[in-house]
Amino acid sequence: MEEREQQIIDQSAKVFMRLGIRSVNMDDVAQHLHISKKTLYQYVKDKNELVQRIIRHITDSHRECILGICEQGHSAIDESFEITRFVASQVGNMHPSVHFDLEKYHPEAWQLLQSTSREDIYRCVSENMAKGIKEGVYRDDLNIDVIARIYISRFDVAFDGSFFLRTSTALRT
Repeated sequence: MEEREQQIIDQSAKVFMRLGIRSVNMDDVAQHLHISKKTLYQYVKDKNELVQRIIRHITDSHRECILGICEQGHSAIDESFEITRFVASQVGNMHPSVHFDLEKYHPEAWQLLQSTSREDIYRCVSENMAKGIKEGVYRDDLNIDVIARIYISRFDVAFDGSFFLRTSTALRT
């Protein structure tokens, strides 16, 4: 990906994460980037393609950051806390409607986010559990597969707006 194209993806992602996806149109993106819509459309076909490329970029960069945390040599517990802090900071910087907008208006991007996130979370938790068992800080009789799946379901529930409506609980950061 060329440098200008990367800047467009990066800056567009910031706009969408700050304001939501549905509420931002291509005029807004072009204006924020200080380019014409014509220039923007030289890099992406439409808003849907832009959203998909942003999601791909975000999942790739999050994967790199998490791998960076894992490579720092922390203990399994410290590594888990660092990853949780990173994920919380990313979610905290996201407009509340982003997940809903993706699910409803950009289903292909939503599916990409869901599948990639689940695979990454599963792998990360599994590796952390194995590391913790090897270090002796986690019990060796834990079922890594079940724990990884429970961890994934935590994220599914956290972003399921209907769950919090039913229980009258507000999600606070």
